[in-house]
Amino acid sequence: MAYQFSALSILVVDDNTHMRTLVKVLLHSMGIREVREATDGAHAFDELRLRAADIVICDLLMSPLDGNDFTRLLRQAQDSPNRFIPIIMLTGYSERRKVEAARDAGVNEFLRKPITARSLYQRVIEVVERPRPFIQSADYFGPDRRRRKADNPALHGSRRAEDRGESPDIVYLTE
Repeated sequence: MAYQFSALSILVVDDNTHMRTLVKVLLHSMGIREVREATDGAHAFDELRLRAADIVICDLLMSPLDGNDFTRLLRQAQDSPNRFIPIIMLTGYSERRKVEAARDAGVNEFLRKPITARSLYQRVIEVVERPRPFIQSADYFGPDRRRRKADNPALHGSRRAEDRGESPDIVYLTE
C-alpha cells in the first residue's frame, strides 16, 4: 500500500548535523514536506511549543537534554505541548537496557543506526498505522509498553480494557 505522507510534519532532534540532514533527506524522499530540526531535547521542547509536529524522531545521546530526558519531559511536564506525540528513538546503541530505558521513558518506536530508508519508513508506518493506546500509572505515562496481538488467548481475563477488546485513548492502571 502506498502512503501519502505530504501532510505530515516531522521534528528531527539530533546534535549531529550530518544525521539530521540524512534523516531529513530520507523523509523528503518519502514525500514528507515539512521536516524541522532541533539540536537537543531542550531546543526540541521549545520548538514544539512554537509549532506542532505529528512525529518526533529523536537521537538518544545528546547534551544538555538527551532523548530519554526529552521524552520524559514531553510525556510528563504540565506545560508539555503534546504528551501524545509519537516519538521514534534513533540511536547507535541497541543494547537491551538502552532499548528498555527508552521504552520506559515513553518512546513509541526504536530505530538503530545506521538507518536505512526502509527501516525509517517502517517506523513511520508503525506510528501512523498502528498507534498504541496510552497508559498512565503512578510513575509512567506513555504508549503501552507491551507488544502483543489483540487475539492473544493469554490475555483473556485481563483487567486492562484494551485487552478485553475495548479501545480507550488512555488506560489508567491501578497496579
